[in-house]
Amino acid sequence: MNPLALVAFIGSFFVSLVGIICGHIALKQTKRDGTRGQGFALAGTIIGYVMLGVQVLTAIVLIVMLSVFGVTMGALFSAAESASRSAEGPDPFEAPDSDSRFGYAPENMLSGGAVFEEGFTVMPTPALAEFEDRVAPDVDRDALPLDVTVYVDYMCPACGSFEQTYGTMLEDFVDAGDITLQVYPLNFLDSMSMGGEYSTRAANLFGCLVEQQPETAFAAHGLLLSPDVQPAEGTEGLTADELLDVAEDAGAIVDEELEGCVREVPFDDFFDENTRVATSEGMLGLEGGPRPVSSTPTVVVNGVPWDQASDGDLEAHLLQVQSELQP
Repeated sequence: MNPLALVAFIGSFFVSLVGIICGHIALKQTKRDGTRGQGFALAGTIIGYVMLGVQVLTAIVLIVMLSVFGVTMGALFSAAESASRSAEGPDPFEAPDSDSRFGYAPENMLSGGAVFEEGFTVMPTPALAEFEDRVAPDVDRDALPLDVTVYVDYMCPACGSFEQTYGTMLEDFVDAGDITLQVYPLNFLDSMSMGGEYSTRAANLFGCLVEQQPETAFAAHGLLLSPDVQPAEGTEGLTADELLDVAEDAGAIVDEELEGCVREVPFDDFFDENTRVATSEGMLGLEGGPRPVSSTPTVVVNGVPWDQASDGDLEAHLLQVQSELQP
């Protein structure tokens, strides 16, 4: 009796490949040597192939069943998650994942800020392209009006205090055509809004209005810094709905385009870059070259940063610079 024939026959019931391999070897040996066991070898080979086929078929069935089960469970979990989100309503802070209908930057903010001229009209500019350098406004510093820039973060308490002290005065100067006022929003304090990124979202509202309804942007700027509206540090800040209320209070029409702009926050990267440029590369248009912003508010008058400690009251300082330009 050929021993491999017995191994092939017995092994085929447990390990199909053992039965197949040993069966083939045993068949050759029994034919060559004339020993007994050819039947066991043949049976082991056949059983081995049958068992292998059964195992392969079983594996295929299991794979298909697991795939179907996985898809079904995924669909169930997805449906449950969607139902949960629908019940909870939209996240009041997080922008939805969607292809934005808006560009990288708002129109009329080529420098990074919006320049308000006499009558609170916004100086028109094309929108800045991504990776394009910001361009300082074209000004004539040998004549009036003065050009004034305010670097602001809408969650900054000092910016709110500055607005309460000087906001009405600056508004009067702009309205009279004595100065142009560039409002340059930054997002220094995003980390102070408990994940709400309020500085960015408020700046984005300003950008939306500057582009879509510029006649309302100056009023919105003042409202965002008013004590009744500006949130305290350490809070999430205003929701999208509340920001839209601010826009409406500023005289804006809350249409589909404005609502989409406020909810999608399309200009977040633009204001991130605003802050990076201002803090690392420096403020544009300064006399003597760029100088970085280190805090907000930072005020620049005709290319020279205003220092309250040395320059005194801002209104008096503006009148002094004006007098130096008048014949």
